[in-house]
Amino acid sequence: MYLLFDIGGTKTRIASTSDLQTIERVIKFETPLLFEEAMLRMEAEMTSLCNGRAVTAVAGGIRGPLDHEKTAIVSETILVDWVRKPLAQRLSDICHAPVYLENDTALVGLGEAYAGAGQGYSIVAYHTVSTGVGGARIVDGKIDVARSGFEPGKQVLDIDHTIHAEFSQNGTLEELISGDAVEKRFGQKPYTIPQNDPIWNELALYLAHGIKNTILYWSPDVVVLGGSMVIGDPRIMLESVIQKVKELLGDLEPCPPIVDATLKDEGGLHGALALLRQKEMTQKND
Repeated sequence: MYLLFDIGGTKTRIASTSDLQTIERVIKFETPLLFEEAMLRMEAEMTSLCNGRAVTAVAGGIRGPLDHEKTAIVSETILVDWVRKPLAQRLSDICHAPVYLENDTALVGLGEAYAGAGQGYSIVAYHTVSTGVGGARIVDGKIDVARSGFEPGKQVLDIDHTIHAEFSQNGTLEELISGDAVEKRFGQKPYTIPQNDPIWNELALYLAHGIKNTILYWSPDVVVLGGSMVIGDPRIMLESVIQKVKELLGDLEPCPPIVDATLKDEGGLHGALALLRQKEMTQKND
C-alpha cells in the first residue's frame, strides 16, 4: 500500500491507496504547530491507515519552500517550529518506506493537471489565491524543473506604490489580492464581504494583471485557478478575470483557457498520488 499526505497551515490530510489509481480512506485533522507533536499525530494516523499492512512508498506536500534535497521546509510564517526539521526522514522512519516531499501548492497543481481541470493540457499554470498567493508550472504531467520553486504571488505589480501603499509593503500581487491582504485592508474576513461589493471587481483586475504576466512568462496551454478567494463564496469572479486578461493581452498573445480548479480540498492528495505513480514508473524503467 501507499500513503499520501497534504500538510497545510491549518489542516492536514492523510490518505491511502492500494493501487495508485484511487484515493481510499482520508483522515483530516488540525495541523499541530509543534513539530514533535505533529510527528506523534502523523504516526498514529498513518498506523491506523496501514492497519498492519506494509507501506511501499509515501508522498505528500507541505506549505513553504523546501531545501534543495526536498527533505524539510527552510522558512515558514505559520509552521515556524517545523523549519529545517527532518520531516521526510521522520516520516520514512515511521512508515519504513521512502518519502517524497514537495511544496503543497506544486502538488495541488500536479493534481489538477493529473485528475482535475488541467487534464488533457501539456503546460498547466496553476495559481491559488487564499490567505496567500502561490502557484506552479506543470509540464507534460510533471512539476516543472525549478531551482527553488515558484512564487507568482511575489511578482511586483505596484512598482511606484500608488495602490493601497499603506497596506502594501512591496506592491506584490499577494499583497493586493490575498485573503490576508483583504482582511488587513478592510478589517474583516473576505467571506463576510458581499459579492456585490466593488472590491471583488477590483481584485479581479489585479489578478488579471498577474495572470497576464503568467501567460507571457510561462506560455501555458491552460491557467487553473484555485483557493478560497477564487472558488469560494463570495469570490473573485472567473468571468470578470477572463474578460480583463483578454483586454490586457490585446494582440500580444492569444488568451489560453482560464478555468476553476475542480479537486477542492483533495488536490494535494491527487498530486501526491500522481507523484507516486511517476516514481514507481521511473523505478520500473531503471
